Amino acid sequence: MNRRSFLASGVALAAATTAKASPIQTAQSENAVGKGQTPAPLSAFTDPDFGFTALIALGHSYYQAGDPGKVLSVISKIKPGGFESGWTAFRKTGTELRALGEPGAAKRHHVSAREAFLGAASYFGAALRFGDSTENADRMVPCFEEYAACWSAAAALFDPPIERLEIPYEGGHLTGWFLRADHSRRPKPLVIINNGADGLELSSYVLGAAGALRRGYNCLIFNGPGQGDSLWVRNLYFRPDWEKVITAVVDAMLRRPELNPKRIALLGISQGSYWAARALAVEHRFAAAVVVPGIWDIAEPWLAALLQPMQALLKAKEKTHFDLYMQKAIASTARTRGSLRFRMRPFGMTSSYDVFEALRAYNLDDVVGQIRCPTLVTTSEGEHFAVTDQAQKLYDALNCPKTMVHFTHEQGADQHCEVAAPEYRDYAIYNWLDKTLV
Repeated sequence: MNRRSFLASGVALAAATTAKASPIQTAQSENAVGKGQTPAPLSAFTDPDFGFTALIALGHSYYQAGDPGKVLSVISKIKPGGFESGWTAFRKTGTELRALGEPGAAKRHHVSAREAFLGAASYFGAALRFGDSTENADRMVPCFEEYAACWSAAAALFDPPIERLEIPYEGGHLTGWFLRADHSRRPKPLVIINNGADGLELSSYVLGAAGALRRGYNCLIFNGPGQGDSLWVRNLYFRPDWEKVITAVVDAMLRRPELNPKRIALLGISQGSYWAARALAVEHRFAAAVVVPGIWDIAEPWLAALLQPMQALLKAKEKTHFDLYMQKAIASTARTRGSLRFRMRPFGMTSSYDVFEALRAYNLDDVVGQIRCPTLVTTSEGEHFAVTDQAQKLYDALNCPKTMVHFTHEQGADQHCEVAAPEYRDYAIYNWLDKTLV
């Protein structure tokens, strides 16, 4: 294999493992889009990583986790391809908002302080998406700690306050956050949110919990292995048999007086949609489930990004050579190095070969037929993660009552998980849940 080949594999893999592998271009007018073509996503950047991070931050503002104007101000300070400038701009803004929240909380300006802390958490979380591609990735842990402090401070200022839980799990604990719709403590339907590979609590709040609370649902957010403080503090890592995680979560929640055990729903987001579907095949105490988007096989986009010589090394189990080539590719650019470091960390492995081998178990091949509860599968134009239409494959294979929703560019709800269109996403999800959890 020549140098160009293995470098190309590494760069392509870095793009695929960001869960947003399609190149984002500048916005096109409707007249510029030819028949049968997918419109280019609206974005402040031509760069896929930077553009998607900006859209996430803009989407957070819908639920008072930042301001659109502030996000636009932040991204105006980011240089094209400048990971350090992205890190600096978002982290500085998180620090500014945290400085607003702390005196506000001390003076009992609870709403203002809560919104300042939510915004700070959003911007610290955005900074974390740049950190691995900078020259000083050691700053990631302190930044996560700043994020966690702001999320915790915001949680305490909700009404009712968001309750932090310790969920028993294999001799230790997972962190959970229980959000109650009101103070009554009467049994209500519960939505359990299973976020994806890099989803933090604030992401779970914006991508599901906030919409649940507005509609009178109770909600649980949790950090599974490889997520949030399970990764950064507890050193727990991803696993394919996620039913072991979800069963522990359901067992813990069934002890709550606010729970109606016949009206529990599971919402899987991003990679969490694979985990949710996998768990549903074994854990049958859910009355309904939503997967955003439908994902069948986590390994597919990783494998598709490898050139044939690299795939041949993997198939031949040439671990030493595979890792050698990938290490050289990783060292070639800041983007490649950062993307792979970011995506490999939650597996708890230092070998690229070992991660690829582990990923072979992350699919629904042998379990999808065991899912019983009504399931909503979503997909969207411009979906970044799946290299084929995995959502349609999942929908077609389900033997349970099923519904499919397709989000569009016209709605502003294109791209992975509709991050910039919380209104459209929540409208579809919760109207369906209202009808299903009867």
